Amino acid sequence: MDVVILIGRILFAAIFIGGAIGHFTNTATMAGYAEANGLRPGRLFVLASGVWMLAGILLIVLGVWPDLGALLLVVFLVPTAVLMHGFWKAPDPETKMLEQIQFSKDMSLAGASIVLFGFFATYGGTLSFTITGPLFGSLFN
Repeated sequence: MDVVILIGRILFAAIFIGGAIGHFTNTATMAGYAEANGLRPGRLFVLASGVWMLAGILLIVLGVWPDLGALLLVVFLVPTAVLMHGFWKAPDPETKMLEQIQFSKDMSLAGASIVLFGFFATYGGTLSFTITGPLFGSLFN
């Protein structure tokens, strides 16, 4: 079963790795979008959130305090959903629909990250294919 969990960790990482790369390769466009949503300086927010996201997903994939990695993703995803994809403020129906999809995706991934946090904190010390056990595991066992 540990191989299945490793495959799941890798597949879960795919969207975040692509997103993090976008933060570094499409910084100017993303910074403009961040500033349009009230986050200044946009470039700093984009680069910092790219590093934050990459750190979280690497912790999960490599199995180095994967519970901490999952929490890092929650801390990234929930504010991103609320601050960047406020569909309730959208000026037109098409934009509203697109922002609602992004909001829902981020909140769904945040929910999955919370589940991963609980899983890693509870069972992470028993998994193969990890470098360390959970950071917060002793709080829950």
